[in-house]
Amino acid sequence: MPRKDIHKILVIRLSSIGDIVLTTPVVRCLKNRFPDAEIHYLTKSANIPILKANPYITRTWDFHDNFDELIPLLKQENFDYIADLHKNLRSFYVRFRLGSRSGSFRKLNMQKWLIVNTKINLLPDIHIVDRYFDAVKKLGVQNDGKGLDYFIPTAEVIDPQSLPGKFRDGFIAFVVGGKHRTKILPDEKVALICNRLIRPVILLGGKEDAERANMILELVTKPDVLNACGLYSVNQSASLVQQALGVVTNDTGLMHVAAAFRKPVVSVWGNTIPGFGMYPYLPKEFAKNSVIAEVNGLSCRPCSKLGFPECPKKHFKCMNNHDIEGIINELNK
Repeated sequence: MPRKDIHKILVIRLSSIGDIVLTTPVVRCLKNRFPDAEIHYLTKSANIPILKANPYITRTWDFHDNFDELIPLLKQENFDYIADLHKNLRSFYVRFRLGSRSGSFRKLNMQKWLIVNTKINLLPDIHIVDRYFDAVKKLGVQNDGKGLDYFIPTAEVIDPQSLPGKFRDGFIAFVVGGKHRTKILPDEKVALICNRLIRPVILLGGKEDAERANMILELVTKPDVLNACGLYSVNQSASLVQQALGVVTNDTGLMHVAAAFRKPVVSVWGNTIPGFGMYPYLPKEFAKNSVIAEVNGLSCRPCSKLGFPECPKKHFKCMNNHDIEGIINELNK
């Protein structure tokens, strides 16, 4: 398709925070390939704040399942191309109704099912970011290799001077939350790591993680550990990640935010595996700063491509058997 024929592009990714961040290289490369084109982004309202400061995006659209209201508005835009980076029934329906030329990517659902249920590994060694670029290859858009983007609105940047004194000289961000319990490092393990770190620690997560973070604090003997779960917006939490000397995180959204800021990151994996293609995505020169902590050799892992409220086997070895000393040593470097 000639470059001059592209004036307006719609990118679709409905959820969630981490997945939205993982689409940012596609957005950036689309804008660089078509600098005069408008880039529109369709997502759920909860995710719009993390895109509002992105300079490559012209407009965000709120997806709220009301197709009768949404589709006519989108049709008025006359999109030249739709990049479907979600690939589910709802995103397909939007593409079908709009009728614009479009592209998508491989979700590898069969390969994921095989490794979860039979432990036969046919997963390709390719990150989901690189698979996302399949959706725009018809336009001649290629990955520039510059990694993820995250832009924080000026009003939501955390002033370091607003933090307690010891934290102003540098801290470790510990992301304690996660959507599924089997992807979350147990409280006593988190407390053990916090107690052994040289630097102060800020615990990060959403409002739903605040109570658990308080329970972690009860197990912590180190004085300079701060519970920030639920106290900040997602952009403010991202600002704290940006300011951190290093980040230790479960397989969750702020892990990808840390990668967007090229932070030294220790990602702790439970029932899911990096082989699904969702590990921290960093430019080559920063890849050495990423340490993946996982328990290998378990016949039950991965037990899901997402997660469970509790370990199906009841032993939770994928988290309980972590090399905690190794994680501590990496963070103290």
